[in-house]
Amino acid sequence: MANIGFISTRFAGQDGVSLESAKWAEVLWEDWEHVNFWYSGRNDRHPDFSYCVPEAYFGFIENEWINERIWGKTSRSRLVSDRMMEMARFLKGTLYEFVEKFDIDVVIPQNVLSIPMHVPLGIAVTEFLMETGMPAIAHHHDFYWERVRFSISGVLDYLDMAFPPRLPNVRDVVINQAAQEQLALRKGISSTVIPNVFRFEQSPPEADAYSADIREELGLAEDDYLVLQPTRVVPRKGIEHSIKLLSLLGEPRCKLVVSHEAGDEGSEYQDLLADLAAEENVDLRFVSDRIGEVRQRDSSGKKIYTLWDLYAHSDLVTYPSLYEGFGNALLEAIYFRSPVIVNRYSIFVQDIEPKGFRLLSMDGFVTRKLVNEVQRVLEDDQYRESMVAHNYEIASRFYGYRVLSDQLRALLGNLLGEQGH
Repeated sequence: MANIGFISTRFAGQDGVSLESAKWAEVLWEDWEHVNFWYSGRNDRHPDFSYCVPEAYFGFIENEWINERIWGKTSRSRLVSDRMMEMARFLKGTLYEFVEKFDIDVVIPQNVLSIPMHVPLGIAVTEFLMETGMPAIAHHHDFYWERVRFSISGVLDYLDMAFPPRLPNVRDVVINQAAQEQLALRKGISSTVIPNVFRFEQSPPEADAYSADIREELGLAEDDYLVLQPTRVVPRKGIEHSIKLLSLLGEPRCKLVVSHEAGDEGSEYQDLLADLAAEENVDLRFVSDRIGEVRQRDSSGKKIYTLWDLYAHSDLVTYPSLYEGFGNALLEAIYFRSPVIVNRYSIFVQDIEPKGFRLLSMDGFVTRKLVNEVQRVLEDDQYRESMVAHNYEIASRFYGYRVLSDQLRALLGNLLGEQGH
């Protein structure tokens, strides 16, 4: 049994890093009783096992001040360098405190050495690992070279040093083959591919009394089709393709329900989608005000449902993303035995499609063949059931918790063995 320390800027909410780190922690505890502790700037984990340092959050005011002066520029001032290093020194001290307080044996930096939303924290973690030689598994969800916003910077030296570092006590994990290839090419770092996973070993929860009225509450009739778009409202999610599909389908009972809000990227895209849906005569509904992380009542007494409640009541899931690092929503839809429409984004083609799923796929645009397939799925219960049952079986084999358990066993055995533990 070991004490595992997860490190990130945030462990809270429904973002991919928070969700996947929680799955890792489940496996580490259930399979080997490794105790998990959490270091971050924002944290919704149990306070007895958490070490919250507000300065480690990417939205902390000092870090935002730094970010305004290092991105989109090719140099930085001495003042910016000084403030970054002061912040890094402070954060490194808190890492030492975290490790000492909980007697940590292994640390797992979660994306903090991958995407430079908090450069001082990346420097701090790198220096801490170099100074202590502590065994670590660096879990990389997305890299800076995958994001346009980080393509011009005044911190090339720190990107080379810490995003990610090349250290003998660190094992690197990526979530897809393309990332593995780029990490080797750009940094000379070998890595293990561990895809995002889901607990396919347990059947999904069935619709219950709480969520029984979700269709009515969202304004759907009893015989309507709930077509779920389980993503944020951002351009790379390709929601215009979902609208075009329903337009060509010409079935007025199909209601396109978008679960998440736009977030910090503004409302321009959402406004465009609303206009497009009106032009195409598609019933489009943004329901983020009724969807939360937990079931509860809002200030006016209305029920707040979870994303899982929506999945359990959906007839079809649309996932026409232009790009994804992996595709959590795809696994979730398969888990809830929904047929899925997927745009063949590059990671899907390379990593997921070869596994043999039966999905409703498109290549950048909606075809008449796809429309006919969707119509058959909606009308032919037997065809639909054979499709979703097949997909569940394939996903259980390649993306279940057992896959994660086997990989973590190998990584930890290698690390702790080499470290003499």
